[in-house]
Amino acid sequence: MSVAYLNGEFVPLHEAKVSVFDRGFMFADGVYEVTAVVNGTLIDNESHMIRLERSLGEIAIPVPMPLAQIAALQDELVRRNGLREGTIYIQITRGLGDRYFHFPERMNPSFVMLTQECELLSTPEAKTGIRVVSVPDIRWKRRDIKTVALVAQVMAKQAAFAAGAGEAWMVEDNMVTEGGSSNAFIVNADNTIITRKTNSFILAGVTRKAVIALAKERDISLEERSFSLKEAYSAREAFLTSASTFVLPIIQVDDHIIADGKPGELTRRLREIYLEFVHQQSGGDGNDK
Repeated sequence: MSVAYLNGEFVPLHEAKVSVFDRGFMFADGVYEVTAVVNGTLIDNESHMIRLERSLGEIAIPVPMPLAQIAALQDELVRRNGLREGTIYIQITRGLGDRYFHFPERMNPSFVMLTQECELLSTPEAKTGIRVVSVPDIRWKRRDIKTVALVAQVMAKQAAFAAGAGEAWMVEDNMVTEGGSSNAFIVNADNTIITRKTNSFILAGVTRKAVIALAKERDISLEERSFSLKEAYSAREAFLTSASTFVLPIIQVDDHIIADGKPGELTRRLREIYLEFVHQQSGGDGNDK
């Protein structure tokens, strides 16, 4: 039986419930994090904890406990669920209160964690690549906060699903911002990786950060700047990064085939490099089977 963590207790997942007066339910007044789990080990979790703390601070929700204690609870939830490969989800909201927009006088954050089993290392899309479709970016201007207010991303991902695509790229002022649940990258004719610089208009992806650092360690050319949809159409390669997909090749953007419609050489190499990083943390054998 799957187990969740809810406000200080480990409970059967089907019993994990929050009040209709929770501000996460009423106002989407909360933040979340998703960490990959491989071989029962949380991957790059310190960076996720740092981002969680930052997101909470940006919307003035107190951190419910020290980050090290949260990480220990994550490990325990993974152990209780016997999770070997998948993700662990954290959601922290401002807690209960009457339906007034202003903060309640006393804040007692609601804290929920659950796990999900899914294939990360050998997902078929890593070998075939995926299609993406472009959609207008209709979100607010603080996209650097990993808030649970995700209706714009839901609509973007639904548009991708309806088109038979694997992801949506959001576009603002003719420039790609990011994916519905990922960061966006292209590789130009000079074999330089291009990805948008982090600011309040995109989320500072943890996997994005690690991939950039790993690329720089290997002297792979990389430039942090905005790129247009038109530039993406003519890119040599394209890919995305996220905690639940790692490095995933893109072979088509809208109606435009990228290169020869197959995952690019540099993208494949970056995935291999990132998987080495994952296996160093998880104690795996480094094989992407």
